[in-house]
Amino acid sequence: MLTLHPDAPDWFRRVLAITPQSRFVEVEGCPIHYLLWGDEGDKPGLLFVHGNGAHAHWWDFIAPFFIDQFRVAAMDLSGMGDSGHRAAYDGDCYASELMSVIDDAGFGDGAIIVGHSMGGFITLRTGALHGDRLTGIVLADAPIRPPDYEWHSSAPIRRRKLYPDFESAVARFRLLPPQPCANDYILDYIARHSLVAVEGGWMWKFDEHFRSPFLYEKRRDDFKNLRCRCGVINADQSSVVTPEVGSYMFRMLDESVPFVTVPETHHHLFLDQPLAFVAALRTMLAEWRHSNPHRGR
Repeated sequence: MLTLHPDAPDWFRRVLAITPQSRFVEVEGCPIHYLLWGDEGDKPGLLFVHGNGAHAHWWDFIAPFFIDQFRVAAMDLSGMGDSGHRAAYDGDCYASELMSVIDDAGFGDGAIIVGHSMGGFITLRTGALHGDRLTGIVLADAPIRPPDYEWHSSAPIRRRKLYPDFESAVARFRLLPPQPCANDYILDYIARHSLVAVEGGWMWKFDEHFRSPFLYEKRRDDFKNLRCRCGVINADQSSVVTPEVGSYMFRMLDESVPFVTVPETHHHLFLDQPLAFVAALRTMLAEWRHSNPHRGR
């Protein structure tokens, strides 16, 4: 069991005491790892999807807040976390990974997917392809940029460096894109789940050859072709969903789509304000249970 940071608050320790099952499902020849909380039953399914270079354990302190109403899973996308690597990565294949986890977990139809950053693009693609099997999707600071918006992104995540010992590797953990985060106990927890032992030391778990397969044009098309409900939760100080991008996304949506901004957060919003993020998502999902998905203007 991992040692928690001495500054970790009581609520953080309590939710981490609710331990998930660790499971694998094979998707197109690649083992996909996921975590599963909650007993089997007739509760609807809720799947959390991480961003680029991250992993399922980013959601360990978020997922347990939802087990009263849902059976909850968080997955490792291929090329990241404890899942296998592929020779090439494709948006449709990623959508198959999400649906395979939903099926293997026994969620059936009617699940909800929450995707952060690049995980939001994958969630959006899944909603466009398989939305008839979903209740809805939630995009967490996942930008859909205007056609004329200038954006410069790096190709690889970063090169994997070999560290001689575990603690020196943990000390080098950084968020991408860079941002401040006052919650050192969360960063420490995530970092300790981000490493794998190799010959000669420790390395980060991601595939350094990964390239994002998500073109902006396809994201906009997926937005227009979405076949299920959608909600948006953004950070108010995001370097990714800027005010211009957020306004563009708002204009693309109709009034049936909840559009929430969490105060005092950057791109990795549920690391900055985890309890506020939980409250925002709980409220959104509760409203979905009692409303018409096609409200008029």
